[in-house]
Amino acid sequence: MGAEIGMKKNQVFKFKHFTIAQDKCAMKVNTDGVLLGAWATIGKAKRMLDIGTGTGVLALMLAQKNSAAAIDAIDIDDAAVIQASQNFAGSIWHHRMMAYNLSLQEFFPGLKYDVIITNPPYFVDDLKTADERKNLAKHTTALSYEELLHGIKRLLAPNGTAFVVLPFFNLTGFEYIANQHELFFQKITEVIAVAGRAPYLALIEIKDKENTKKRDSLTIQQENGDYTEQYVSVTKEFYLKF
Repeated sequence: MGAEIGMKKNQVFKFKHFTIAQDKCAMKVNTDGVLLGAWATIGKAKRMLDIGTGTGVLALMLAQKNSAAAIDAIDIDDAAVIQASQNFAGSIWHHRMMAYNLSLQEFFPGLKYDVIITNPPYFVDDLKTADERKNLAKHTTALSYEELLHGIKRLLAPNGTAFVVLPFFNLTGFEYIANQHELFFQKITEVIAVAGRAPYLALIEIKDKENTKKRDSLTIQQENGDYTEQYVSVTKEFYLKF
């Protein structure tokens, strides 16, 4: 509770079982990340990794979904790691969560992970802003898709699973690079913001073995603005509003 004192309303995001302070982070809690964490099926994993943790929201969602796993989180932004560590400390799962101020390229923990999750930088060639911390969080200059997938391949345990959220327009290129690293899409969920529109986002499940690729879709809102039953069903264990 103490972390919330003096913060503006948008600097704190409350979920059903944990609270995210986000005043120190360039990237705030967003629908893309929450959808990924809610959608991912993590089973009885023993060790899990969140790459580019930011506020720590994905790591905390993993902790809620799995009552025993040890969870590591990394981020290149030192302020984000401080924020994530504070959010971990304020949760009931703090004893099995750790955040490190390291890039993926320099992270060598000496072990493998059953689950890896990441909401990576989205933009490859887009114009940058004057905010260097937002540029780090949103653009692939600090972590290219090639480097991300190389890191996932290096750190993923045999039969482990990685979960990634991407803009839909980056899907084909990302899959091509993944295959070059002998990583294969197992499932793709195309996310549609409003019924009747084209997909804008892709939720991806990846393993190190080829399999029959499953594909489905998830629509967030109906045309009248109401949330769909499907979206509510996926996220209701986390959002206070459902």
